[in-house]
Amino acid sequence: MAEEAAQEHPGPSAPRPVRCIVKLGGAAITNKGELESINEESLRSACAQLRQAMSESEGDGAPEKVLGMDWSKRHGDPADPAVDAEWIAGMAGLGLDTNFIVVHGAGSFGHFQASRSGVHKGGLHSTLVKAGFVATRISVTSLNQEIVRALAREGIPSVGMSPFTCGWSTSQRKIASANASQIIQSLHAGFVPVLHGDAVLDELLDCTILSGDVIIRHLAQLLSPKYVVFLKWMIKEAGLL
Repeated sequence: MAEEAAQEHPGPSAPRPVRCIVKLGGAAITNKGELESINEESLRSACAQLRQAMSESEGDGAPEKVLGMDWSKRHGDPADPAVDAEWIAGMAGLGLDTNFIVVHGAGSFGHFQASRSGVHKGGLHSTLVKAGFVATRISVTSLNQEIVRALAREGIPSVGMSPFTCGWSTSQRKIASANASQIIQSLHAGFVPVLHGDAVLDELLDCTILSGDVIIRHLAQLLSPKYVVFLKWMIKEAGLL
């Protein structure tokens, strides 16, 4: 099925193999016992290790100045973000191998909304399921934005991508269509795509949940990365990390 989906939407071919697909498990980056609660320390640690894995410099032990890319004001910040435009304009490059894809789980985001409404079972004729579909996507996309921001604060040029808005769909919960052209084009441009488990349309059930693990399996078949790394319960040394 994955091969058929790839043939449906061939898109541009990658110039070189994807170095790594990283799965950030929901249990590793959220507090699963608290509704929509991020484990900030674990997320910061994961993002810092990803930056280290991407770094192209051997380093001399001195602290590296990071180009933070989250220029939005966060709730409670006393002042607007400081952006040193002159320093940024003079940089020769980021010094990072950005040929990575990140996929994250939902953890304490999305599960409550999906389970209360039965989105995974389908049936958009039901007002409850339709409302739950919307609520689930609001929750998981809000987590996606926070992860993109955390990566951006580490100087990683990340862009959030939702399977639903990229046109991914299923048939009886198996991938029926998965257009990867936007992912590949983003890699070409030097961005790190950040995908997530999502509520999607299903040809037979009307809708269902497409998990991050299924997304990773499909992308691994399609793009043949050198590494696939899963960070689930804690941040560990894992091959290239």
